[in-house]
Amino acid sequence: MNKPLAGKTALITGSGRGIGKALALKLSREGANIVLNDLDEIPAKETVAEIEAQGGKAIAVIGSVTQDGFANKFINEAIKAFGTPDILINNAGYTWDSMIHKASDKQFDAMYEIHLKAPFQLNRAFSQAVIPVAKAEAEAGKEVFRKIINISSIAGEYGNIGQVNYSSMKAALSGMTKTLSKELGRHKINVNGVAFGVIETRLTEATNEKKTIVVDGNEVAVGIPEKVSQGFARMIPLGRSGTAAEAADGVYLFCIPESNYISGQMTVVGGGLRM
Repeated sequence: MNKPLAGKTALITGSGRGIGKALALKLSREGANIVLNDLDEIPAKETVAEIEAQGGKAIAVIGSVTQDGFANKFINEAIKAFGTPDILINNAGYTWDSMIHKASDKQFDAMYEIHLKAPFQLNRAFSQAVIPVAKAEAEAGKEVFRKIINISSIAGEYGNIGQVNYSSMKAALSGMTKTLSKELGRHKINVNGVAFGVIETRLTEATNEKKTIVVDGNEVAVGIPEKVSQGFARMIPLGRSGTAAEAADGVYLFCIPESNYISGQMTVVGGGLRM
């Protein structure tokens, strides 16, 4: 039985851990070659090893999506390894929260760089690589669909206290998604977005400990106080937060042929949560 993504190549940013890793493993199981990315080499290589252990093919491109030239490097490495890419998932990101009266320009700029500028650059590089191939396919009478999925958040759909920087960028990403669907549709590139609700990752772990990570030289807090996490669970109609695997399943729907006539949509994967 043919796998739905057999012969396809999927590029996933921020895929050494969490949702991105779950996506990489899922798409590999369904037949795709994987080009993954992470800030840290060790988790990236571990994910490559897991994919290879389950019979798949993968390479890792280490580095920050905000680095100058990263987008072109990412696409070029994918082409060298597997040929013209088919799927791009802009997943890399983090939050750096603050109430508006305490928020700094640095916090705002950091969210712009990773949640809006980086996806813009990656979407542009992907399009530049794919459009000439798509034109040739069309001239030959072939209809080949490719996919861009921009990962967003319900914070971008409804807003969220303490996240004016993050919410603003995710709302703008929705505009980018809808615009690109109109620009790229003629080339059979579906462009959709998935806005996650509360998904269990190291960034949203329920904990009363003060934990931080360093991203692009910025030390940012991770985790959600246990009482806040419990409050979210009560707000979610399905009664709990989602798993990384469930989040990946939501994105997967936009990668397969069954979604070939869906474009320009921002779909919430959040257990029914409306903030």
